[in-house]
Amino acid sequence: DWTSPKDVTKNFVMLLDPILASGSTAIAAIKHLLEVGCKEDQISFVTMIACPEGIENIFQKYPKISIVTSMLDDGLDQNKLLVPGIGEFSDRYFGT
Repeated sequence: DWTSPKDVTKNFVMLLDPILASGSTAIAAIKHLLEVGCKEDQISFVTMIACPEGIENIFQKYPKISIVTSMLDDGLDQNKLLVPGIGEFSDRYFGT
């Protein structure tokens, strides 16, 4: 289950995810925000690393979303992982 602050529709929303690969997670989160009453132009998706496929997938579905990234990787491999990528972000973050 997803929860949102009660006043989320009155504010701009920064949706944070360290990696934008295929965009499926971001699209699901954006869908939820729209269902609770946010407007597309209120939402900014912020990520450290993205790839062209993920950006394109989000903009195809939600063209008014803004996306901010610090780095653009080459693309996705056959397993839909970023290339060259940094490996599994959670493994690096938690040192596992």
